[in-house]
Amino acid sequence: METPPELEAAAGDSDDVSITTRDYGDEQEIAVDFGRTGEKPSLDVVDETAIVVVGDQQFEFGVPADASEVTVNDGILTIRN
Repeated sequence: METPPELEAAAGDSDDVSITTRDYGDEQEIAVDFGRTGEKPSLDVVDETAIVVVGDQQFEFGVPADASEVTVNDGILTIRN
């Protein structure tokens, strides 16, 4: 599973955003930490587009076709297949 380019761009534009990719054999996971903003990210998925809002910032990206789950938990956006 590839990290959505919009999230890679957000990480490249901000030192606060970090992306970690893990491979567990049968499952892959992309974890995005939006940093210490003091705000917890909220997530809304509309059709195949995910919208994450953190404070006054908004990030939109296409959900990878092979993703089975997109969630926010404890301030971390997680995409799993």
